[in-house]
Amino acid sequence: MQNACLVFVGSLNRDAPYFQGARGIGLGVYSFDEGTLQTKKLAETRDIDNPTFLSVTPAGSHFYANSEVFTWREGVVSAYRFDRQTATLSYINKQPTLGSITAHNTITRDRTKLLVANYRQDLVRSRYGQRSTTALSGRHSHPTHRPRPSDRGRPRPCRQERPHAHSVTETVAGGMAIVADLGIDRLVSYRIGSDGSLTKLAESALAPGAGPRHLALHPGGRFVFVMNELDSTVVSLALDEASGKLTVIDSKPAVPPEARDGNHCADIQISPDGRFLYGSNRGHDSIVVFSIDQQTGRIALVDYTPCGGATPRNLALTPSGGHLFSANQNADRISIFARDAATGRLTDTGRSIEIGTPMCVRIVR
Repeated sequence: MQNACLVFVGSLNRDAPYFQGARGIGLGVYSFDEGTLQTKKLAETRDIDNPTFLSVTPAGSHFYANSEVFTWREGVVSAYRFDRQTATLSYINKQPTLGSITAHNTITRDRTKLLVANYRQDLVRSRYGQRSTTALSGRHSHPTHRPRPSDRGRPRPCRQERPHAHSVTETVAGGMAIVADLGIDRLVSYRIGSDGSLTKLAESALAPGAGPRHLALHPGGRFVFVMNELDSTVVSLALDEASGKLTVIDSKPAVPPEARDGNHCADIQISPDGRFLYGSNRGHDSIVVFSIDQQTGRIALVDYTPCGGATPRNLALTPSGGHLFSANQNADRISIFARDAATGRLTDTGRSIEIGTPMCVRIVR
């Protein structure tokens, strides 16, 4: 079963004013064979509201899904178990995220904590996992990510009226988290304490109006890449592990010049060998491909590939790096691309998972 993968999908099932419809189920699990390109639905549940982002353990046995519901004053994150033998989903428990518009979460590398980013309350909290049950406990970390608004001018006042934590990512070495704050155009680094506390290390400024959204980490640990939603750029940075400081190396547009005004970047992924970078463009409806200089961290445009639908919100690479999935939110379709390991280019296989408003896709072996 070398070619077998598990694919976890979160889809929108409750309307929100900033999404274009909610036609999804909630949570779904699929099998995918990289040799035959066959997909098969294994399990699904409607018993969760708007799982717009989820993280999966490497074994695929447990996952943690945010609920992003516009009318809720406080978000929640839910823990589920997936049994490979019986192909069944089991609910474990849920906990409040102590903020709203819960946008992102990350399982720490030691598997003991879940870091959760709340967009509306610009907070990041640590929820504690219990090793024996993988349930989420009621304890949380202090302090939280709540930086002061920048005193610089606000190029995008409708989206940057104050801080907005959009994602939280642990570094390759572990023990350090980087928060992408769209509202203040900064990446904020924290040391993760054994008790789940987040101790601020550094703030690294990006261009005014950039709007950092998601990060990708080079497997070597030296470089960090950020997808900027608001100005449609991809930026590479050098990471100083001791100080947490990030220094800009390179910046490139994610779309052609004529497409920038109507585009909003979303996700970013890096190939397992660290040679190529992939970013999703909502508006241009494409996947941009960059090559990465392994010595300097600089990036170079390879290609723009149509995403096979509309509004590619989330991307995922198979563990082998042989295929890339694009969750095309407004096409009700997850497109499956073959990836050329030598050139980095993508080819649409014509295969897909048809599902209403897919928001997040995660793949494990």
